Amino acid sequence: MALLQLIKHAAGYLIPASPETSEFLHSKCKLGAVLISEFKQVRNPAFHRKFFALLNLGFDYWEPTGGAISSNERKLVAGYAKFLSNFGGSESALLDAAEVYLSRIADKRAGSISLCKSFDAYRAWVIVEAGHYIAIQLPDGTLKKHPRSISFANMDETEFSQLYDAALDVLWRWILSGTFSSKEEAENTANQLLSFAG
Repeated sequence: MALLQLIKHAAGYLIPASPETSEFLHSKCKLGAVLISEFKQVRNPAFHRKFFALLNLGFDYWEPTGGAISSNERKLVAGYAKFLSNFGGSESALLDAAEVYLSRIADKRAGSISLCKSFDAYRAWVIVEAGHYIAIQLPDGTLKKHPRSISFANMDETEFSQLYDAALDVLWRWILSGTFSSKEEAENTANQLLSFAG
């Protein structure tokens, strides 16, 4: 079963809205064939493109700094060093020792791994940080946040609008505020990029 995307033409008939739909109709359906379907109106595709323009803007300005030690691990070790200082010893000396320990662990973990940017991983991170995820428990008991699908079939216009606003907040907080003077300026830049692509 094929999932076709169609647009209603002013004359009242439906035309293909994607190259895949056009290819399916031309190669798989004979002239005069009757298709039956259950139709569902999808959210605004222009808004979907605007979301991806915003994601692309953030991705372009993001420079990974790397690190084989997560911020949570760093906080845990530093907190433990401070805890130990309550029982004697210099807090600054213990924090310095903790930093040396973390550097050794980072070197062992990193090995010969080189840092690279992945749009898919970045996009998943933005969606999770924006609060649109499901929590999955792994066999070792840890919880992993998995981004929810943003496909037209899985998210309506209202929910997608909420995701857009939350994603803009995430990108502003972590990436765009270092370059732009306001969220509106960042959004306008993303819209300009979208108009150049179209």
